[in-house]
Amino acid sequence: MQRPHLLYILPNLFTASSIFVGVISIAKASKGDFTAAVWLIFLALVFDGLDGRIARLTNTASRFGVEFDSLADIVSFGIAPAMLLYFYIGDEFGRFGIVASALYVVFGAIRLARFNITTSKNDPNVFIGLPIPSAAIFICMWILLFNKYHLESYAFLLLFFSLAVSVLMVSNIRYPSFKKIAIDKSIVFKTFIVLTLIAAALYLFSAEGVALIISAYIFYGPFRAIRNLNARKIKRKR
Repeated sequence: MQRPHLLYILPNLFTASSIFVGVISIAKASKGDFTAAVWLIFLALVFDGLDGRIARLTNTASRFGVEFDSLADIVSFGIAPAMLLYFYIGDEFGRFGIVASALYVVFGAIRLARFNITTSKNDPNVFIGLPIPSAAIFICMWILLFNKYHLESYAFLLLFFSLAVSVLMVSNIRYPSFKKIAIDKSIVFKTFIVLTLIAAALYLFSAEGVALIISAYIFYGPFRAIRNLNARKIKRKR
């Protein structure tokens, strides 16, 4: 039997790193260091993005890697954001705070399980239901903004935000995956200029910019679903 090449370890090291920083994020949140907790989840997102790409580039993708990645996601983008939410505001609302945080983890796990068993059947250009990393970044960025601008009096809204994205994760609403983006040659230069300006704006207003982008992405799903539903109703009337 051929022994596994050491190269197979590389993508799994990034997956393990995602779990590691996710746990550190929980520890930071428990001590009230919410800003560090948020950026650690962002770092976990970077590791999560790298592991799959490295596996494909090195031709070391495996069933073990897929399952390990899902377990990492539930820690870094499920439990870590949920605990961050709970330590930031959830514990002040007793059982409701616990339920909001717990449902996020449970629905996130359902989202990942459904993705694993349907990924080969679905269109690769769309996600069915909100991806759990997007939900995690949404919660993290709004916690960061509430903390930055001292909006603790309105922080209870974050619990409702969490419930909303939890439901979106297990919904059938479609979201673009951006895995295959085709850019016409005639607009490549303009696209480069726009992306450069966006990058500059994010450098100046990182928290606000990322919060705006991820919020727009999340609202796009329901907006698109309602628009398509209305279009079908109009078509039927004709």
